[in-house]
Amino acid sequence: MVYVTLAGAILAEILGTTSMKYSDGFTKLVPTLLTAAGYLVAFVLLAQALKSMPVGTAYAIWSGAGTAAIALIGVVFIGESVTAAKILGLLLVICGVVVLNLGGAH
Repeated sequence: MVYVTLAGAILAEILGTTSMKYSDGFTKLVPTLLTAAGYLVAFVLLAQALKSMPVGTAYAIWSGAGTAAIALIGVVFIGESVTAAKILGLLLVICGVVVLNLGGAH
């Protein structure tokens, strides 16, 4: 169940960050409200997940998965460039999350 809560936190953070992109520096009301709501929900769910998970593992998964998803959204939907460095960086983030998760399972 803790991973479902963490997944909810990740999805909320993705919503918040994507909305921030469209808020135009917090000058557009709806994306600004979605940004605030997304981060509020993300932090509440992350705090709940931290009750049963080590902080390093939970934060690595939350931030790593969010970073990878936002980078993918940027490329697929916003038209950001794909570079070898970006792909390598994302792969390193994913590998780091996996290693931390495996290390926290003991």
